This record gives sequence, C-alpha cells and structure tokens, in this order.
Amino acid sequence: MTQPLLTAQITVYINGEANMVPASCSVAAAIARAGLSATRRSQSGQPRAAFCGMGQCQECRVSIDGVANRLGCLTPVKDGMKIITET
Repeated sequence: MTQPLLTAQITVYINGEANMVPASCSVAAAIARAGLSATRRSQSGQPRAAFCGMGQCQECRVSIDGVANRLGCLTPVKDGMKIITET
C-alpha cells in the first residue's frame, strides 16, 4: 500500500480567527474551508463569494495583509497571512 501524501499545514487569520489550512491552497479555498459562504456584500447587501475561480468575476475580493481588493481565488496562502472579508 502507498502512503497518503501529506500536505503541510499553515496558519492564516481570517477575520481575526486562526485557521489551519493546506499550504498549497488559495485564499478563496481557505475562506471556504473556514466555513464562510461569502467574502463581501454587493451594493444592495447581497452576499458575494468566489464564482469563477480564475479572477474574471472578481467576487472573491478581500483584504490581505492590509491591501484591499485582492483576488482570493488567485492568491496563494502564506503562513501568518491576515485575511479580512467584508461580510
């Protein structure tokens, strides 16, 4: 039998809460793993979240380490990263 491939885990902070995630995932995936269903709200208040997964829809915009409007689906996580959603 082959051994399962182990993925290194890192800690990211989503809205101030520590979350262990695979080092190979995107910010949008980390947000989904944390159980959040939205990253921001539309002008009318509707919840919005990653849709296309390739940066075209821009629904996954979040603040990362103090920089606003970063695309979570295209940004890989880094240990200690601080992610803020607008929800």
